[in-house]
Amino acid sequence: MAESMNGLKRTYRCTELSKANIGEIVTVMGWVQKRRNLGSLLFIDLRDRSGILQLVLDSNDVGEEGFAKAETLRSEFVIAVVGRVEARSGAVNESMETGEIEIRVTQLRILSEAQTPPFPIEEDSQTKEEIRLKYRYLDLRRPDLQKNIKMRSQIATLTRTFLADEGFLEIETPTLCKSTPEGARDYLVPSRVHPGNFYALPQSPQLFKQLLMCAGYDRYFQLARCYRDEDLRADRQPEFTQIDMELSFVDVDDVIDVNERLLATLFKKVLNVEIPLPIPRMTWKEAMERFGSDKPDIRFGMELKDISDLVKSCGFGVFTSALDNGGAVRGINANGQGNMPRKKIDALVEFAKGYGVKGLAYLSINEDGTYKSSFAKFMTEDELTAIVERLEGKPGDLLLFAADKSNIVYSVLGALRLEIARQLDLLKKDEYQFLWIVEFPLLEYSEEENRYVAMHHPFTMPMDEDISLLDTDPGKVRAKAYDITLNGTEIGGGSVRIYQSDIQEKMFEVLGFSKESAHKRFGFLLDAFQYGVPPHAGLAYGLDRLVMLMAKEDNIRDVIAFPKVKDASCLMSEAPNVVDEKQLVELKIEIAEE
Repeated sequence: MAESMNGLKRTYRCTELSKANIGEIVTVMGWVQKRRNLGSLLFIDLRDRSGILQLVLDSNDVGEEGFAKAETLRSEFVIAVVGRVEARSGAVNESMETGEIEIRVTQLRILSEAQTPPFPIEEDSQTKEEIRLKYRYLDLRRPDLQKNIKMRSQIATLTRTFLADEGFLEIETPTLCKSTPEGARDYLVPSRVHPGNFYALPQSPQLFKQLLMCAGYDRYFQLARCYRDEDLRADRQPEFTQIDMELSFVDVDDVIDVNERLLATLFKKVLNVEIPLPIPRMTWKEAMERFGSDKPDIRFGMELKDISDLVKSCGFGVFTSALDNGGAVRGINANGQGNMPRKKIDALVEFAKGYGVKGLAYLSINEDGTYKSSFAKFMTEDELTAIVERLEGKPGDLLLFAADKSNIVYSVLGALRLEIARQLDLLKKDEYQFLWIVEFPLLEYSEEENRYVAMHHPFTMPMDEDISLLDTDPGKVRAKAYDITLNGTEIGGGSVRIYQSDIQEKMFEVLGFSKESAHKRFGFLLDAFQYGVPPHAGLAYGLDRLVMLMAKEDNIRDVIAFPKVKDASCLMSEAPNVVDEKQLVELKIEIAEE
């Protein structure tokens, strides 16, 4: 039967105790991890969020009644004990933070009994994730998950302190907003007071933080909850947290400077890792041409090489037809993989097909310098030699080629180099390679909408020297936009904003918005800009992604307390779910039959 604390006060968490406390009478509380009965002695491993501490119970200390009570303890019972800190009677446990000490218990209270949990509460659990997420409140007791959640809290606290010291003000922005459908799908919230009207949950605080700059707040930040109704991935959730900021009277270098120092502070204080500053920068164009990605993983080589000029007149139709259709032929060198079995090469071909190409061409360089290839018979010896030299091939290497439209070739080879790196175990989690990607295209053409759309958002400033191209060649305009990437993952992005009305009107014109439609979507921001707006820029990090990488996890769910699964549902709370008919009537909503 559960007992009350009855005035007991916890004096320490488990791992706050050490040899320095030997001789003290202390009170600790937590969960029973394990019980070992050695006849006249009971050993209890007590667990709280700080770690594990060994308790020793002897009937001479706790009495027969207390000892009998202790014999009823099972895994996950919640207990409070009073006792004396002593040097460990047995061998020191080097693997435990408190391995040199134990508590000789004089008083025991069972605060709460527990059923047998559906899975062991232990590190590196092998239990299926679906079961762990259903019982997330138990999963969250596991030490490795608790370590991640504590790291997340530490990162949030350090971020707040750093930005406050840099003159930023923490200001909250609304989470019930107007829908501005330009990007991912909104989550909509029906209004009871305004039947037939809906709020949208914010995809980001973008418009409001720009309004704060108009209002003169100079430097703003918040840890903002954001929502996007989009398909989930390992590094994406429907609700997530941004470290969001905006600065006035700045340009690209100012934003990059403060954020480099923020990242260096976080990595030093959380992981004791030095981040060399300044962080390298690479243009979007260079990143695509060298790595096939705008968030390249630069922990390894295997860079893309363009061989279009070498094969434009060759006899291999796959290459020449791609070039005739305005495409490109590029390849990568999987160093030392020339002996890869044909079965594994075929698997890579199937992998590549998932990115839109019909197949891959390959060339293995034998140890004697001869070639084994899917296309060598269509090539002259000089052409083959030139290709191998372009890819810096040597005996024992495997060269892989894709031929198609440039964007497809980039996508395929960018993904392929990552897949091969995974197979070769080249992606070391204790290596941190940061990279700024700059000079993104301002616009990209949407075949579906038959118009240009903003690659970031409609308020991104073009590079000064490209503004004239908005009239003549919008597709070539570069943006004052910047993403910060870490080990092939985008962890943050931002841009300098348009603040001159003539450039903003031109941007809307290029995007196909009339003045009326632009005002309908963004009127309150455009109205504010008529009353004096400073030059401003900003950036937002995905806090969840950043913590995931710092914690060396593969899935964002392992750093979020209560995450959703792939279909955006919560296995624990069973959200989303049906609501009472009465609520629908109040909201003037009727559910259509499928």
